[in-house]
Amino acid sequence: MRRNINWIIFLGVSLLAASVAVYYIHYLIFDDAHHIFIYMVGDIAFVFIEVLLVTLIIHRVLSEREKRERMEKLNMVIGAFFSEMGITLLTYFSDFDPKLETIRNDLIVKDNWSEEEFAMVNQRLRKYDYQVEASGIELNDLSSFMVGKRAFLLGLMQNPNLLEHESFSHLLQAVFHLTEELAARGNVCQITDPDCKHLNIDIRRVYSLLVHQWLDYMLHLKSNYPYFFNYAMRTNPFDQNASPFIQI
Repeated sequence: MRRNINWIIFLGVSLLAASVAVYYIHYLIFDDAHHIFIYMVGDIAFVFIEVLLVTLIIHRVLSEREKRERMEKLNMVIGAFFSEMGITLLTYFSDFDPKLETIRNDLIVKDNWSEEEFAMVNQRLRKYDYQVEASGIELNDLSSFMVGKRAFLLGLMQNPNLLEHESFSHLLQAVFHLTEELAARGNVCQITDPDCKHLNIDIRRVYSLLVHQWLDYMLHLKSNYPYFFNYAMRTNPFDQNASPFIQI
């Protein structure tokens, strides 16, 4: 690190010395200091405009473009997550949600929804008390499914672009934590009531984060990939009439 700093200092001093030498040669040849300083002051004045153009405009545009590209790649990762396990978990948890009927209509996404409608639904669902009747869940089946996806989850969590998407990072952490809790208990059918209550809290956390992330992903598909969005509507985990087959 120190060697790199010394090299940068040496390069800076060398460039300044070269500039002074060229100006001096110019003065020896033309004997015109006035001309030299006129252009020098003009060049220095333009440096501030150059900094404005490069750092505040060009750099900002390039940074926004790179961020959009990273987010696009991350949305592909989010799509893989829902295809691999997210939709299955949503279907599983919503089946044991005793109050699902009160929000089901909000979760039947339509192809004419605007961005504002997605935002309003998301806002309404933030007030919903997500409940899952853990006593009715086949915890061994849930454990087998999630533990079987552990390698997949670890692969997703190694993606460096996750830092760009805070909500999806929180979802992955919650899903991975629930997976670890289930795996650590072995035969979860024989767990105690306190353990069952603890698992219920973890399940509710995952369920809540899944719903909001799924809505955000549906908006992304509608805005960018209509053909994927059409399939996602036909396989909506909250729609009892959903079917991958196209209805005539």
